[in-house]
Amino acid sequence: MFQILQGGGGPVTVNASLSNVTVLGFGNTKVVHNSVDPATYDFYTKLNLPRLRIDGNYELLGRILVIPLKGKGTCWFDAKNLEINVKSDVILEKHDGFHFFNVTRVHVKFSIGGLKLHMGNLFDGIKALEESTNAYLNANWKPVADSLNPILSKTIEDIMVDILRKVFDNIPADYFLGDLDPLLH
Repeated sequence: MFQILQGGGGPVTVNASLSNVTVLGFGNTKVVHNSVDPATYDFYTKLNLPRLRIDGNYELLGRILVIPLKGKGTCWFDAKNLEINVKSDVILEKHDGFHFFNVTRVHVKFSIGGLKLHMGNLFDGIKALEESTNAYLNANWKPVADSLNPILSKTIEDIMVDILRKVFDNIPADYFLGDLDPLLH
């Protein structure tokens, strides 16, 4: 479950959670650039993602732009043409004669080329209000995407940490960076 809390006086004040989340589209990711800092082993990566779709169940209370929102139901977010810049904080560890990258944190900055979304059962099922709110949010996708950037960044960071840990926990760093021993002395 993703917990999202974003308060303050900005364009988004949201207390939300997503559960039973399905994420589609990461399989089509293109790595545009990747480099490793030789001193820290941190990764700097630029990715292009043609489409990212998130489906799940949501609970929401808050405000996006000028619209007060309250609901609990199913939702989907469909983002297109994402350019994602990732900095992965890494600690190099040695186990069983091999070096492994331990990804401790991921920092994401991204831009989005389009966004469509739908939240069902907004306003306790008042269909006219739900439909007009979803239509407004989709018609104004750019400011909506900009205002949701911190929330979406956190979601992408959580997904990326999980993916990178699964890869780097199972494949030694030695296979990615040649002879590491001289670099460690």
